[in-house]
Amino acid sequence: MAGKEGLERDELTESLNDLFANVSTMIKGELQGTNNLLELLEKMNLRVAEEYKGFGDVASGLRIFVEQLKGKSNNFDEYVQQIDSIEQQVTEFEAVISMLDKYVSMLESKVQAAYRISPSS
Repeated sequence: MAGKEGLERDELTESLNDLFANVSTMIKGELQGTNNLLELLEKMNLRVAEEYKGFGDVASGLRIFVEQLKGKSNNFDEYVQQIDSIEQQVTEFEAVISMLDKYVSMLESKVQAAYRISPSS
């Protein structure tokens, strides 16, 4: 009977060793999976950081572009003021021309009236 009991203990020991080996393998697999997931997350974080850096570069470029547009806009404001001034001068010049046109028409009428009176006398 002692031999049978020793055989049962060997089988129990072997079964426990197999169980521990399987549990150990399972835990190692889960740890490896977790490690792989963490590595993937780290790579994703690096990729996102690179994209955000690219967005920062684009934003910086846009800021410079907007500043350049503001500078050009200020130059255009000066031109617009000059154009407004020229437009006002043209309006005043048109008024003077209109007055001269009326004056010339009046003189023309007087000259024609004078020529009509002159030959008949």
